[in-house]
Order: sequence, then C-alpha cells, then structure tokens
Amino acid sequence: MTDQIETASQDTPEGETPAADAAAPEMAAAPKVSDSTNTTAKSEYQVLALKYRPKTFDELIGHGPMVKTLSNALESGRLAHAFVLTGVRGIGKTTTARIIARALNCIGPDGNGGPTIEPCGVCEHCRAIAEDRHVDVLEMDAASRTGVDDIRELIEGVRYRPTSARYKIYIIDEVHMLSKSAFNALLKTLEEPPEHVKFIFATTEIRKIPITVLSRCQRFDLRRVQIDELSAHYTRIAGLEHADIEEEAVALIARAADGSVRDGMSLLDQAISHGAGKVTTQQVRDMLGLSDRSRIFDLFDCTMKGEINDALELLSAQYALGGDPAVMLQDMLDLTHWLTRVKLSPDAANDPGVSQIERERGKEIAAKLAMPQLTRAWQMLLKGLEETRIAPSPIQAAEMILIRLAYAAEMPPPGDLIKKLRQDMANAGGTAPQGGGNAGRNGGGNGGGSGPRMQVVNGGGGAAVAQRRPDPLGVPEQVEQTVYAQMPDSFAAVADLLAQDRETTGIAMQVKNYMHLVKYEPGRIEFRPARGARQDLSTQLIKALNGLTGTRWLVSVSEREEGAPTLKEQELEALEQRKADASHDPLVKAIIEGLPKAKIVAVHLPPGQEEGAGEEDESGSVYDDAFYLEGDDEL
Repeated sequence: MTDQIETASQDTPEGETPAADAAAPEMAAAPKVSDSTNTTAKSEYQVLALKYRPKTFDELIGHGPMVKTLSNALESGRLAHAFVLTGVRGIGKTTTARIIARALNCIGPDGNGGPTIEPCGVCEHCRAIAEDRHVDVLEMDAASRTGVDDIRELIEGVRYRPTSARYKIYIIDEVHMLSKSAFNALLKTLEEPPEHVKFIFATTEIRKIPITVLSRCQRFDLRRVQIDELSAHYTRIAGLEHADIEEEAVALIARAADGSVRDGMSLLDQAISHGAGKVTTQQVRDMLGLSDRSRIFDLFDCTMKGEINDALELLSAQYALGGDPAVMLQDMLDLTHWLTRVKLSPDAANDPGVSQIERERGKEIAAKLAMPQLTRAWQMLLKGLEETRIAPSPIQAAEMILIRLAYAAEMPPPGDLIKKLRQDMANAGGTAPQGGGNAGRNGGGNGGGSGPRMQVVNGGGGAAVAQRRPDPLGVPEQVEQTVYAQMPDSFAAVADLLAQDRETTGIAMQVKNYMHLVKYEPGRIEFRPARGARQDLSTQLIKALNGLTGTRWLVSVSEREEGAPTLKEQELEALEQRKADASHDPLVKAIIEGLPKAKIVAVHLPPGQEEGAGEEDESGSVYDDAFYLEGDDEL
C-alpha cells in the first residue's frame, strides 16, 4: 500500500494535481485554504497593543527629546551606565527599554556594526531581544521580586561578562517597588558598574525612588501623548486593520486614553470587535458609557438658565440610555473648564481639535455667562462629583447637584448684591419708621429685637391696653458713598497714596523700602522683592490699592528682572547728590574749611524756592541758612 502511494506521487508531474484532485473544481479547493488560513489567524491573533508595539525609535510617538538625547549620546560615545524612564501607565517605558537594549547590542546585518540609534532588527541580537529570549538582556519585575535577596542575585551576575552580546543589560520594571534594603544593596554597584553592564529602570512612581538612586541615573520623563497625536496613530492602526472608523469616534478613544498609548489601543481593539470592523461614534459612546456631547451642552445650558425641569428630564433620559451620572457630571465639569478658557481667550474655540458643535455652542454659552457664574459652577460640580461617587444612589445625588447649581446660577455676583443693598438703603432713608433707638433697652425692659413690638400701658379705667411700640432700630443712617482716590500716575504716587491712609502706612513703608520696580502702569505693578520684604507683600498691596482706588489691581513678582532701585534708595541717592552739590557752594566751602570736623548732614532750600532756582547773595551762595553742619565742637 505504501509502495502504491509513493508510485502515485512519483508519477504525478510537478505542478499538476492527481486525478482525484484534478477532477474537483477549482472552487472546491479554495474553501480548504481559506479555512486553514482563518484557523491559523484565529490561533495566532495578537491584541493591537502587542501587534503594533514599536520596535525602533522611529515608531515611538511623542518622545522626540529622549530620542534626540540618546541619538547624540550614541554618536558621541557618551553612554550613561544607568537610565531611568518614568511616566504614566501605557506610555512606552518597557518598550523603550527594550529598544535601548537592541540599540546598544545591535551588530548590523553584516555582523560588524556598533551601537546605533537605528537597530537593524535582523541580526541575532535584535531578533533575540525582540523575542525576549536573549541571555544577556535580563528583565526583572520589581513588583514580584522586591527583596534584598533578589538584588544580591542580580549583583552576583553583574561581575560576569556577557555571553555573546556587547553589553549585559538589566531592565528592572516598576523599580519603585523595591524595598529600602534592596535599594541600598544596589547603590554601590549602580554607581560603579563594570563597563560591560547597563541598567535600565522603568517606573510610574518616580517620587518613591530614593534620591541616592536617581542621582546615579540618567533620567527621561516620558510625557503624555497629546490627543491629536493619538488620534493620528489610532487612525493609522485602524487602516492597517482594514477597519472603517469615524473621525469623531477616534477622537473619543484618544480622549478616553488620557495620554496612554496602550489604553487607547485596548479601547480601539474593543471598538473594532464591537462594531465588526465598522466603528461609529455612537458605538464608541455606548462602549465607553459616555453621553452625547450635544446633550451635555443642552444639560449645562438648561441648568445655568435655571430651567431645572428640562435639565432633570435630560439627565433622566441619558441615564435611561446607560449614561453614568458621575461621567455626565465629569463631562459638565470639563465643559465648564473649556467655557472658562473660551471666555478668557475666544481663540481657544478655533482650535483644530475642537468639533463644530463645541465651537458653535461653546461660543454661544460662554457669551451668556459671567465669569463668577462659571467659577461658582466649577466649585459646585467639583464637590458634587465627589458626592456622586460615594452616594448610595448616584442618579439622585446628580439630580440634587443640578438643582443646587440651577438655583445658584440665578444668584447675582456678591459685588452686585452689595451695590444693590447700598442703593436700597440710601433710597429708603426717608421712608423708614420713626422711633427711639434705645427705648427697648432703657425703657420698658422688654429687651431688644427687630420689628414692631407691643407695650403694655395703663388705660383710663385701669385696664391694661396693648399698644405698638416704635421700632427700636429707628431711622437707618444715610449710607455715605465711598469716595475713591484717583489712580496714581507713577509708582512714587502709589507710595504717597498709601502713606496718606493710616491703615496702609505699613504697606507704604514696605513699598518704599523693599520693592524694586520692574514695570508700572495704572492698575498693574511688577516688582522684585528686596531682602526683608513681607512674603504676602503683593497680596496686601492688591488689597490696599483695591480699597483706596475702587479698581482691581494686578501685582506680580518678577524673578528674572532686577528692577529699579527702591524709592528709599532713590531718596538716599538724591540726598547724596544734593550734599555733593552743596559742598561746592562758596559759603559752604568756607565754613567746612574753617571747621575741619564738620560734615553736611542734610540740605534744605529756603521755603518757596525750588532746587537750583534760588537767588545768590553777596557771597554767591544759594544755601544761606539752608544747610546743617554736624560734627564740630565749635558749632
């Protein structure tokens, strides 16, 4: 039987099929190949985060500064012996560590290459490191091996040279999980390792690593990847996977990733599976449990208008569709922040990453709301979000927060309330009920209180008669309108204005003695504090000037500019100049020559004369009786 099969195989010409197979139609063989391919694909499927894991520095996104530093170090041969990579989860720390290991050990396709920023990917070392089977690249998880014994084992292997690679590389992931004893055991080896050893640490908690370890490493902070970069990356991956995905759906996934490439890849993988290759915005919203963005604008708008019934209906509708109350409040919190930015800088609405509905509705709502309303909404939503997360019924907590926010949104700003109260009291000055202010306290003994009172008096027949007592508060005093000072046109005028008020004389002394002026314009001061200045000088100065001028002031501290001399230093300089000018006067010269121990202490011009405009006497002096000498006993 075996001989017959072999004979049949030998008799069949190359490129032709046996008779049995040839009799079958061509389409009959196609399903067999397809089924085999599908079975292989299903068994070998990799999640997108692993399938598209970067293998070179060019494939990394968002880490240009680190790549440039490593490139220059490799080209110049200035390689550190230890690196520490830090950043949020899923940002590429372990991936970057493996790429560095390949770059250091790559020998090129011909086997004669050296360390390079562009590892070839085909040499023995590159392939072994990529497949996680290289004997000289040791990856250790510090989360499961935290003890000093594990580090001792590592240190024992450091002294042996690499088996085949150029460097023996130790990659320690989540290094912040090592114990204090383990860190101490590693210090000496980390500071002076053998020339054939490199350490690469990865961590999400850089503050938990002792400073003694950080000081021995070259540190790279891997920043969060921006939303536009993530969107472009996920769009490219979706194209490679032959998935049809809407642009706004990609933006939602990138926003939900929160700067983490791996988190977004996992969400994209889930979205493609959820939509069977066609991903819509609504499918992503349902998958993430997000509410419709336009509905969030409607919900926020109704709440801030005080239309609480409509707002509660919108909230209930989104909740019935599967929306999470905490997520909806988080969306409202994000919207409040964005509207505040649009209020301060309208150009923020024109950012390319902003959708059309956000641009149009954002400008419309921001124009109707005042800044105090937005800041109040931020505080209430921020506190309410925490309450919703811990409440037994999140939807009930969210409803109560919207009710609070709606009623608070109708309240005018505190400044307007104070102005209205003062105006009402001033207008009601002549219509208030008359009465003695101290009658209740000094007269009938019924005690003080507001409102009309009843007083018992004796009637004509001896019966007690109740009569209304006058209002003990009497006529309200007329409220005087505050008279504000004029805006000072110079920094010196600011100090003079503060010195005129008894309550701000202390601030005036600080301004005069400890402020180096950098820039001044009415309503704005920029200065550098001198040594000895109060730490809250800028805050106290703002408070004082706001109260004196009735205008909001902006006072900022400059750390770079030196600034002008203080007002006190300028006064002393002017005094020294006047003393120098007076010393050249003929009369003063004669007196000083006659009294060698004398010195000029102060110089004053006669009343009514300006400096340099006095009339000379017969001696040619303009300082007659206008200077003081001190220091000679003959005086």
